[in-house]
Amino acid sequence: MDTDPNATADRHDLVRRYYDALDSHDYAVLEQLLSPAFVQRRPDRTFEDREAFVAFMRDQRPNPDTDHALESIVVDGDRVAVRGRVVEEGTVLFEFADFFHIKDGQIDHLETYSR
Repeated sequence: MDTDPNATADRHDLVRRYYDALDSHDYAVLEQLLSPAFVQRRPDRTFEDREAFVAFMRDQRPNPDTDHALESIVVDGDRVAVRGRVVEEGTVLFEFADFFHIKDGQIDHLETYSR
């Protein structure tokens, strides 16, 4: 377990910037936050690389005008767990839990669960 408070703050900030980039449609920043080897697994699909994920978020996201209301961010070494809700115009669309793996200052892997 990483006990360096600066590393913990950096990882917390990295994940916060990920959601900010999604919510503000800043796909250039989103791409910078993800490693080239980025993979996301979620209940409905898997993205095997950064380019596929960013393209989907930019061009095919079913609800692009949403915000991520984060309830908790927990950092444990190179892993970050986030619990929150996806909200559109004040209406909660679903709840989610995201589990990030951070490598070399970028998001390398993301497991997403929702209900």
